[in-house]
Amino acid sequence: MAGGLFGRTVMFFLPWVPKFVIRWVSRRYVAGNDIESAIKRIKKLELESACTTIDVLGEEINSMSEANFFVEEYESVINAIAKDNLNANISIKPTAFGLLLDHEKGLENISRICKLASEHDMFVRLDMEDHRVTQETINVVSEMHSRGFKNVGCVLQSRLFRTKQDIIDMCENLEGNADFRLCKGIYLEPSEISHVNNKAIVKSFCRDIDLALDKNSYVGIASHDLEVINHTIKSLKIRNLGPGFEDKRKTSPKNRTGKGQGYEFQFLLGVRGNVRRRLASEGHLTRVYVPYGTQWYEYSMRRLRENPDIAWHVTKSILFPWTNRR
Repeated sequence: MAGGLFGRTVMFFLPWVPKFVIRWVSRRYVAGNDIESAIKRIKKLELESACTTIDVLGEEINSMSEANFFVEEYESVINAIAKDNLNANISIKPTAFGLLLDHEKGLENISRICKLASEHDMFVRLDMEDHRVTQETINVVSEMHSRGFKNVGCVLQSRLFRTKQDIIDMCENLEGNADFRLCKGIYLEPSEISHVNNKAIVKSFCRDIDLALDKNSYVGIASHDLEVINHTIKSLKIRNLGPGFEDKRKTSPKNRTGKGQGYEFQFLLGVRGNVRRRLASEGHLTRVYVPYGTQWYEYSMRRLRENPDIAWHVTKSILFPWTNRR
């Protein structure tokens, strides 16, 4: 409650906050403006036994010509990862490739990236945006798999009521190649289709993790919430998964480059580094989501508008840095 009130207060004054202040705050959470900045940050993270996912900032576009930038930029990202032999994959937003403007052209753009990534044995994660494109994003995963690109998975948001059925359906349809990043979900969706209370969201998140593991999918647990992380560790032990165990589930994706034994823990850049390093030292695979791009300001402002509670967490990390050590 206090965080939400504080966040809304920050949002009220945000238009008057100097851009350089937003830039100063974002440096911790955004790698920089260009590929070189992202690669430099990734190499430092690899020294901490972390693998990474690169995201080029930007999403829904206004013209198909804008999609060309993302196609070309992600091609450069894939080639840069391959050139330096980095333990990294990519994360893309379907709307940035024109999916809502020209469906067929958008699909071809995404397919072009998935094909190049496949040639380099690299995984492609489709980010999940708001509920307008939930089903469409899931459909794109199925379409890419039908084209032979099994190196593709998506994000599912546990705040949505539909997510459990989506896990079941995708695990059945993808025939042992289902690969999810599970998260709470940053978009504030209507109460008719989603949980709006944090306690309910966490409870739903934990149930989704259990279901995805039981359905033999690969699961990326994208959370900084200690309750979720602790639940996951207990859930893994019950299923004989985790450090020292081989994933013996019958249909779980096997032998993907850069992947763990059926699961991994995922963190945003600059958040809960101490927890990530502890998990890595215990033998868990950890991955850091590394965004970069010239749209850092729009990204930061949009995230704050979508979920004002973030303002509270960011401010707390600045005023009380020990609560969110790197």
